[in-house]
Amino acid sequence: MAEEGIDKRPEPSLRKVLGVFDGIAILIGITIGAGIYSTPQIIAGYLGSFDSIILLWLLAGIFVFVSGLIYAELGTRMPSTGGEYVYITKCFGPYAGFMFGWAQLFIIRTSAAAGLALIVADYLGYFVAMDRFTKIIVALAVIFLFGVLNYIGIQRAGIFQKLSTILKVGALLSIVAAGLVLSGGHENLLSTHAAPEGVLTPVGNVVAALMLILFSHTGWERVGYSAGEMKDPRRVIPLSLMIGIGIVVLLYALTNMTFHRILGMEGMRESRIVASDVLTVLIGPVGAALIAVLVIISATGSINGTMMTATRAYYAMAKDRLFFKWLDHVHPRFRTPSRAIIAHCLWAGAILVIRGTFETIAAGLVFAILIFYGLSTLALFKMRRARLGGPNIFRVPLYPLLPLLSLLAIIGLIALRAVFEWQKSAMDLAFIVTGIPFALYWCRRREKYTTNKPENSNDKNSK
Repeated sequence: MAEEGIDKRPEPSLRKVLGVFDGIAILIGITIGAGIYSTPQIIAGYLGSFDSIILLWLLAGIFVFVSGLIYAELGTRMPSTGGEYVYITKCFGPYAGFMFGWAQLFIIRTSAAAGLALIVADYLGYFVAMDRFTKIIVALAVIFLFGVLNYIGIQRAGIFQKLSTILKVGALLSIVAAGLVLSGGHENLLSTHAAPEGVLTPVGNVVAALMLILFSHTGWERVGYSAGEMKDPRRVIPLSLMIGIGIVVLLYALTNMTFHRILGMEGMRESRIVASDVLTVLIGPVGAALIAVLVIISATGSINGTMMTATRAYYAMAKDRLFFKWLDHVHPRFRTPSRAIIAHCLWAGAILVIRGTFETIAAGLVFAILIFYGLSTLALFKMRRARLGGPNIFRVPLYPLLPLLSLLAIIGLIALRAVFEWQKSAMDLAFIVTGIPFALYWCRRREKYTTNKPENSNDKNSK
């Protein structure tokens, strides 16, 4: 018989409702944000021809696909809520895990949400005139809206994610189809050339272009963050990664081909809203309105997908006593990590107000992300050696060759960027290392708790 006055009801847990379609929708929804609309015209300034540009996009696609295979094995070996945080902590300890979570909450994921919210406000400005202050208010409202949607249930957020993913994929395919069907009366400008612009060396131009291309691909790695809410993560994670990444790579290649076929190298460089300019050429002024709607759908889908995934990393850190205990909370009714969602929204809003522009907010994300890609890849080697994981594990083909090539590519990109853009790299690294004193505090606090924890403690995390 239970003791009188003691509530023995089980604590609420995350709801396992996500399937393969949800996983694909999360991946595509996060990855296809605003990058494909904001980077191609900048990349055109670094390189001299479409051939060299599409080669880099395809090479980046191959790199991301191989990385997806690595994360598929990591996710099936450790199918726990938190994704990369779980892999890094298990293999390299709580200090490394904290630094990852610190970068996610205070730099990488919240900065991306703030920047995308600003893009939504900018494109809403196509329909309703707004000054700078009003756009910031609208962007804050966008973050709040998707915070509420995720707070009240991952199923509702998942419905929007699937709907926005279908619409954004359909819209990108429509751009490609319009380029094929309606370009008959327009000159094919794919073969045009132009001398690279800027002051970087040829290698520096390639590195800068690759960073922008990889920025357009970021997001696929977050599928594993929601493993604790998947019906069968050992099936959902690999299928979602392979199918989702394949779709993204193909869409990006076809979209770039359409942009360059219609505008050419010079036209790409002169454009500030390249997709809108392409549709304006093909179907007239109505194209600008259509692309504004498309970018809004893409950006909000990415914001929503990030909240569905990144917040689980903060929640997992709190459960491990590596962050504020307040974040270790599952809403009893909605079964979501509600306080982690609140923290994500508050800090994204703070970044939005403090930093103010998309360019400033987005700068350096790829450099930081590559560091943790590298740690996660190293984690795979450690898991293989320790034989972690149960049955039905997905295994990376051609091991250890593919993971080793991926790791070398990551190290090479980090080193090249550090050499050719050392000032920006130093600034990006400074943002990450600010977490070191906090890591020391929280890890020591966790160690002290573990050492002094009563043997028969009723603390929920001691069970």
